[in-house]
Amino acid sequence: MKILAVDAGNSRIKWGLHDGGAWITQSWVPTSEARRIAEHWKGVAPPDAAIASNVAGKAVGQVLQRAARPLGVTLEFIASQAHQCGVRSSYDHPAQLGPDRWAALIGAWHLCGGPSVVVNVGTTMTADALSADGVFLGGMIVAGVELMRDALARSTAGLGVEEGSYTYFPVTTGDAIMSGAINALAGAVERMERFMREAGEAPPRVVLSGGAAPVVQHALNGAVEVVDNLVLEGIVRIARDSRPTG
Repeated sequence: MKILAVDAGNSRIKWGLHDGGAWITQSWVPTSEARRIAEHWKGVAPPDAAIASNVAGKAVGQVLQRAARPLGVTLEFIASQAHQCGVRSSYDHPAQLGPDRWAALIGAWHLCGGPSVVVNVGTTMTADALSADGVFLGGMIVAGVELMRDALARSTAGLGVEEGSYTYFPVTTGDAIMSGAINALAGAVERMERFMREAGEAPPRVVLSGGAAPVVQHALNGAVEVVDNLVLEGIVRIARDSRPTG
């Protein structure tokens, strides 16, 4: 069964064609250029199903649906559930959880198993706690590096957006801002790890994904498992589990 999986985020629309065993192809376009997705899909073999997570808004969703029609499928959009694919949500209102976060949790559970801090780093960073028995305990959302830098530039008189690098002991303003932003993200992940241990979980692994994952990875202590396109992995799992078997 070939599945076209789509992850429409704030900055990028990532997509891939999966044959049930492995990825045939993967690519992305900027969300601001969503209409280009139709060009990408012209050479794609017709899938059996097309499934998407969309946090980029209704207009982008409509563009994606139109682009999928020539492939002979109707693009379906996932929504977070109370229980799906072995993962159970602790949200009071499960549908409020972003579908990308839900798909990432399902992807992490099936790829990695065990207690995890599931981290997706993009325009924002999410750090979600997944227990040893597949319960999403809760999570946090933090502004990403560029959002933090832009906020400082907009809200202060003397701190513009300067080029900077991550370093333990910054000695330029640009390095201080960049290092502060990255340390804030790494600190959020490490605190979530600590919260899980204090709640009685075994030491969780960090499962890291997203376009800006490398920025945070090198600032984290301990082992980190990097999974490319974790949201797409979860979408494939959702698609497979929701389809009747022969």
